[in-house]
Amino acid sequence: MTDPRISADALVSFATAIYTASGLSPDHAHLCADSLVQADLWGHQSHGVMRLPWYAARLQSGACDPRAIPERVVDAGGLAVIDGREAMGQVVAARAMDEAIARARAHGIGAVAVRHSNHFGTAMYFTLRAARAGFIGFLSTNASPAMAPWGGRVKALGNNPWSWAAPAGRHAPLVLDIANTAVARGKVYLARQRGEAIPLGWAMDAEGRPTTDPQAAIDGLIAPMAGHKGYAISAVMDVLSGVLTGSGFGAGVAGPYQAERRSGAGHLALAIDIARLQPLAEFESRMERFIAEMKAVPLAAGAEAVFYPGEIEARADAGNRRDGLLLPDDTRADLHRLAEAHGLDPAPLAPAP
Repeated sequence: MTDPRISADALVSFATAIYTASGLSPDHAHLCADSLVQADLWGHQSHGVMRLPWYAARLQSGACDPRAIPERVVDAGGLAVIDGREAMGQVVAARAMDEAIARARAHGIGAVAVRHSNHFGTAMYFTLRAARAGFIGFLSTNASPAMAPWGGRVKALGNNPWSWAAPAGRHAPLVLDIANTAVARGKVYLARQRGEAIPLGWAMDAEGRPTTDPQAAIDGLIAPMAGHKGYAISAVMDVLSGVLTGSGFGAGVAGPYQAERRSGAGHLALAIDIARLQPLAEFESRMERFIAEMKAVPLAAGAEAVFYPGEIEARADAGNRRDGLLLPDDTRADLHRLAEAHGLDPAPLAPAP
């Protein structure tokens, strides 16, 4: 029987070919492909190659410009503004984080506001660039409406994710990447692809009633995390990512699955030079002690271990790189159709289901 597992390298090569055929330069195509496959490697298939057909459709429609080059429009020492010019969000976010790191290296802290960008996938892909360079990184973005303001029943705010990452000495970096809804909307789409019900508490239908039907959730509302707190954090992230940057906000942002509509997404990237506050080696030693203290607490009933933020993803990455990736049948079928539409050989993929 043919092994349905796919190597990460083969999947990156395939996605790169799709992006190149869609008009991206080789470097930009590889970046965008790698960010998707990395999400799968971390175990976040909701943000992995499942999304490749969505991005390809946006490039084909012209909603996203494959040839756009992000442009710096404000240069103010530790601060900058980048106009993404409707480029792929991954291209813009990488440019913004690299710019924030460079400004932090010069000034101790760097902040880069981004306007006219697109969905960039997993935020931690970009904050880890800072952590691996010896900086603390932050990245926020806004997204298309998914939740209602607290007390309402019409969606008006996105899940507006954000991420922090920091080096952790001998450990993989400590990294947080969360949306402000009870669950990332991509997980609802993934459940629909798998033909699975979603847990109660994730979402409501269009009438504001709790639902386990992923399609009803897509047509309705995703619940905020932690009740009113998730709503409030999402509102703040929209201020940082949209209102402050001069980009779209609220209903002015379109999602990656809306093939014909310009995104309007904005981001805010920050980097802090740890070495300006204390020697990097001392910080990393303190991080190791911090992690050790968390892991030393007695375990709750049924718990396997205490994991620091980002540890599970680092373990999943190592295992999936070793063993290969298993994709849902619907995702593999979508990728085969995408290969056919672009005149590409689907051989790098596992056989179509």
